[in-house]
Amino acid sequence: MKKRDQDRLRVAIQKSGRLSERSLEVLKNCGLRFARSKDKLFWYGQDFPVDLLLVRDDDIPRLLLEGVCELGIVGENIAREVMLERDSDGELNLLRRLGFGHCRLSVAVPEDSGIDALDGLRDLRIATSYPALTRDLLEKQGIRTHISELSGSVEIAPSMGTADAIADLVSTGTTLRANHLRELEVLFESTAALYKSTRALPEEKQALLDRMLARLDGVLQAAESKYVMLHAPRARLEEVTRILPGAEHPTLMELEGSPDRVALHAVCRETLFWEHLEALKGAGATAIL
Repeated sequence: MKKRDQDRLRVAIQKSGRLSERSLEVLKNCGLRFARSKDKLFWYGQDFPVDLLLVRDDDIPRLLLEGVCELGIVGENIAREVMLERDSDGELNLLRRLGFGHCRLSVAVPEDSGIDALDGLRDLRIATSYPALTRDLLEKQGIRTHISELSGSVEIAPSMGTADAIADLVSTGTTLRANHLRELEVLFESTAALYKSTRALPEEKQALLDRMLARLDGVLQAAESKYVMLHAPRARLEEVTRILPGAEHPTLMELEGSPDRVALHAVCRETLFWEHLEALKGAGATAIL
C-alpha cells in the first residue's frame, strides 16, 4: 500500500438509491469535499484525507469485512444480512446511527389467512429478500419456517401460491394493502448507520477517524436540536421548562409591560412533538416558535 493511502480513510456509500444523497449530505456537513473521478465510483477527498467509494449497498459490508475500506454507510438491515450470510456476525462495529433511511422488516400475511401471531407461521413458507436475517430473527423466537429467497416483488409471492407469508421492508404499508396483505409483526427496525470492521486501525488512521467522528457528532447533535422561543407565565416557568424535551437551562427575558410574563429561549436536544406544543399551551405558553 502506498504511504499516502496509509494516511487516508476510505468510506463506502451507496452509489444510487434511497441512502445515497443523504449519505453525501452528512459527509458534506462534516466539512468533507470531494473531487469526482470520471467513472464516478471513486471520489478523492480534497480538504480532509477521506475518500469515497460509491458501490451497491449490499457490497458495502463485504468491502468492510474484506478490508477494502475502513468505513461504510449502509442500512442496518443490509449489514446484518451480509454478516449472517457470511457467518461473520460481530465482525462489524456500528459506530453511529445517522437518523435517516428508517424502515422496518415486517412479516405480512394474506388478509384472509387467519394467522394472528408469529407462532402461526411454524413450518410455513416465507418469501423474503433477507433470508438470513429473517431466519435468524424467527429462530431466536423459537419459530422454524421454510425460507425462500426472492430478489424482488416479494409481495406477490402469496397470491402466486409460492409462499404463505412474506418478510419485507415496509414504510407506509401501501404496497401490502395493494396486494391484500396485512402486517403481522415487525421483526427488525433499521436506519442508516456508519460501520467499520473490528480490525484495529493504524495510529494515524485512528486519529483521523476520531476527528471525523467528532465532526459527525456535532452534525448529528445539531440536526436533532431545536431552538424554541415562547412567552410564558412567570409563575409556571418550572412547569414549562419541564415540558421542553432535553432542554438546557433556558434564557429568560423581561416582556415590556407584562411583569407577570417572560420571554423564554431554550435549545431542545430531543425531538419536539406536537404533544409537547399542546402541553406548553396548556401551561400558558404563547407566541411559540
